[in-house]
Amino acid sequence: MKPPEGADDLSAGAVKEQRLDSTKYKKDGHLRSAFYDEEIARLQEQLVLLQYWIQSQGLKVAVIFEGRGSAGKGGVIKRITERTSPRTVRVVALPKPTERQKTQWYFQRYVEHLPAAGEMVLFDRSWYNRSNVEWVMDYCTPEEHQEFLRSCPEFERMLVRSGITVIKYWFSVSYEEQRRRFEARNAEPLKRWKLSDMDLAEHELYIKYSMAKDTTFQYTDIKQAPWYVVPSDDKKAARLNCISHLLSMFPYEDVAPDVVELPVMKQMPYVRPPMHEQTFVPQVY
Repeated sequence: MKPPEGADDLSAGAVKEQRLDSTKYKKDGHLRSAFYDEEIARLQEQLVLLQYWIQSQGLKVAVIFEGRGSAGKGGVIKRITERTSPRTVRVVALPKPTERQKTQWYFQRYVEHLPAAGEMVLFDRSWYNRSNVEWVMDYCTPEEHQEFLRSCPEFERMLVRSGITVIKYWFSVSYEEQRRRFEARNAEPLKRWKLSDMDLAEHELYIKYSMAKDTTFQYTDIKQAPWYVVPSDDKKAARLNCISHLLSMFPYEDVAPDVVELPVMKQMPYVRPPMHEQTFVPQVY
């Protein structure tokens, strides 16, 4: 059943006008693969330069990716980390809290994953589980939800005062596009594992998830750490737009290391054991 008008985050028509440049856009307004491939390669080069800048300046960066199921959070995170070093740009995707963690201060299990100097941490979902998934699915009490909305802005202001740059992205997908993606996953055996019970429940409660997002923004869209919405009915455009915006948040310069001279192997008296004594994998290819 289609939600009432105004319930979905962004309809495809509201996201953008029909693109006219046929070298970049298809007839449906989505990006052409060839143009996307060129742009993602260029942006990934810039991400590597940003990585060096974060290291050299000792920056502490926390990037939060939130949004509905199938909205493309994982896809953009994968493209960000594809060319960068996991020692500098690392991903945090926490499982359900343990029984012990459920008794802790709510933010406690996230704090240990915050960036140190010279790191950028990408949170694939975050403490905002409380005001989104947990509230929608009734996994938290109304009192816990209200306490989160009250304390989260103060928590983030504290992070910013401590020197952490907090950047928050919300990936928005229309009801029709979410359904199309779920149906595609359901039809493909190799992708069906991506369609969880939580996804099905969330799709059914699409309007309630809209309520959760609107309430979350009302309380936590703060000056020190504002929300940035990424329309993602066109996944490829969403990736480019998000990465481009992330790069624009830093006045980075090219501080990549210079080309080094590779050393020549140092000779020493040593005889290796026969190769036939080792067990090799079958040479199938």
